[in-house]
Amino acid sequence: MTGQPTPFGKPMLKHWMFDPAYKNLNHGSFGAHPIPVKEAQRAFLDIADVRPDPYIRRYHAEYLDEAREAVAKVLNAQRDECVFVKNATTGVSTVLYNLAFQPDEALIYFEPVYGAVEKGVVSLQEHSSFPSKKVSFQYPITENELERRFREVIRQTREEGLKVRASVFDAIVSNPGVRFPFELITAICREEGILSVIDAAHGIGNIHLDMAKLQPDFFVSNCHNCAVLYTPRRNQHLIRSTVPTSWGFIPAPESPETLASVLEDPNAPVTKTAFEQLFEFVATSDDSAYICVPAALKFRAEVCGGEDAIIAYTHRVANEGADAVAAALGTDVLQEPDLKPGQESRMRQCALTTVRLPIAVATAEKEPGSFDHNPLVVLSEEEAPKAFSWIQTQLLDHHNTFLPVFRHGPWLWTRLSGQTYLEKSDFESIGVVLRDLCERVAKKEFKA
Repeated sequence: MTGQPTPFGKPMLKHWMFDPAYKNLNHGSFGAHPIPVKEAQRAFLDIADVRPDPYIRRYHAEYLDEAREAVAKVLNAQRDECVFVKNATTGVSTVLYNLAFQPDEALIYFEPVYGAVEKGVVSLQEHSSFPSKKVSFQYPITENELERRFREVIRQTREEGLKVRASVFDAIVSNPGVRFPFELITAICREEGILSVIDAAHGIGNIHLDMAKLQPDFFVSNCHNCAVLYTPRRNQHLIRSTVPTSWGFIPAPESPETLASVLEDPNAPVTKTAFEQLFEFVATSDDSAYICVPAALKFRAEVCGGEDAIIAYTHRVANEGADAVAAALGTDVLQEPDLKPGQESRMRQCALTTVRLPIAVATAEKEPGSFDHNPLVVLSEEEAPKAFSWIQTQLLDHHNTFLPVFRHGPWLWTRLSGQTYLEKSDFESIGVVLRDLCERVAKKEFKA
């Protein structure tokens, strides 16, 4: 990986293994390895196969340290504040599990929330019996109104005699794909004495991040096939177990004594914190995704031209593409409702964008004829999920691509993702396809 960076757009495709007939538009859900990163990961797996014990007992920790050092620089954090977990959902679950909520301690989260996170909250409540409160809203919404609703839920929760222990919120919402005002909500949490738990699954590589400036209490972000969990030193005493609990578990003073780690050398000098050691060996697993992070960052720097160039391009192509798709559909892109002429949308300052389909859903509040925009068709509550499922199936089976299609409020929407190997023309093409599929939905072909 030397020489000049590869131009963004179609020339970048040579670094991936995509089927030439397939257009990868949904890396907001599932991405793919660039070939050099895939080769680096394979090399680590080969080392593990050739000399298993030396790899696991000695070299694995060294490679892991290098990877944590590399990702910490991206976050402007210290290495001993960053550990790896399997994915963002695992990171959020690990934090919430360790906070050990009491019955009088509430958790606040926001709607829309990533489904697996909400399910994790409900599952934890089944075992711990603590209350959760949801800040309910639908996009589009102003930041001022979102702040008002958050503060109102805090106030109401405290009036019930509960302590608000923590709040979980996104950096970039998954569906709809928009940037969430996480900086504002983090500041409010700090002001109110609430622990901030940021699910930034779409954060690293998508937007600029600075932990020293943001100062969250917990922050987790995907690095594609793994995730980094940032926990500042002031909060590391709260994290005593991985999920699942493994060899680095930190028992409470009153707990029974447990066996020492199978990898622990009692004569070796202690050079790492208990927090770092906790996540260093979580059972025997394939951690090659963790330790090829330096190779991924090298690829981004040498082949793509660095983080600033990547972020600028992916934001631009996602937003230009969203405008093109909206134009093809005769609809609009999701953004703040109070934007003034010439004002830039903060919700669109990321590589995920969300476009309204011309398909409405009739509800008790929204009957046919009462919509702000003229829909191509108005579906019933029962028809809507069948329609968006049909659109997704058509994209996969007949158009060699995929986009998430979902309902939010009284409309169907689709989410677009910007990436270094995409161009505006890719989105113009999918806009034509979506228009055709929407017209077929209007003819009720999804019922056939």
